[in-house]
Amino acid sequence: MLNFGKTLVVAAHPDDEVLGCGGLIARLVNQDKQVKVVFIAEGSSCRYNTLTDEAQAEISFRNQCGIKAMKSLGVKDYCFYNLPCGRLDIEPIIEIAKIIEKEILEYGPTTVLTHSRHDVHNDHKVIFRAAVQATRPVAKIVKNLLSFEILSSTEWSYTEVFKPNLFVDITSEIDIKIDAMHCYSTEQPKPPHPRSDEVIRSLATMRGSQSGVKYAEGFEVVRIFL
Repeated sequence: MLNFGKTLVVAAHPDDEVLGCGGLIARLVNQDKQVKVVFIAEGSSCRYNTLTDEAQAEISFRNQCGIKAMKSLGVKDYCFYNLPCGRLDIEPIIEIAKIIEKEILEYGPTTVLTHSRHDVHNDHKVIFRAAVQATRPVAKIVKNLLSFEILSSTEWSYTEVFKPNLFVDITSEIDIKIDAMHCYSTEQPKPPHPRSDEVIRSLATMRGSQSGVKYAEGFEVVRIFL
């Protein structure tokens, strides 16, 4: 297994961390590895035309869901930047990259996990670009940069397909991952929606079948250093 070392998860919105690498997070925590999760955007305001009191309440609720999910996964180190959801493309990408750079300098991770460049959700694409910029091999060098897949975004990119080439066995962690997703009560529509329990387990089954285990998470290697 790749030596992940200290791991920094850079997620666009609360719930992306569970969908993308919740099993791996739980596995690393169970091995007493250090994991930090950074949420760049808040995940809710895109559903409103303006930042009303109702929208603010939704943002606060989503953050609370994220805190519960962190507890479920065993993560104690996390932070919320609450940039506007669905509007990261109007933020200067250098400012988003600076947030990630600051986290890297302060935390010193060996591995950064973030979104795929192929995702339908534009926030995810912006975070990928910012993460690549922030992990240039200078200063505190990040050895490993990996992309994860997000159900309801990655698989809907029909012309640019996510191609995992690194797999992590999460057979012992699949139920923890699904339970952590339950913390996001407003983000789990009924089947056949891709964020439902059944589809989360199905994807883990497929990735497991590709790698010879019961359940797995798949990642695309952007860069690794062995």
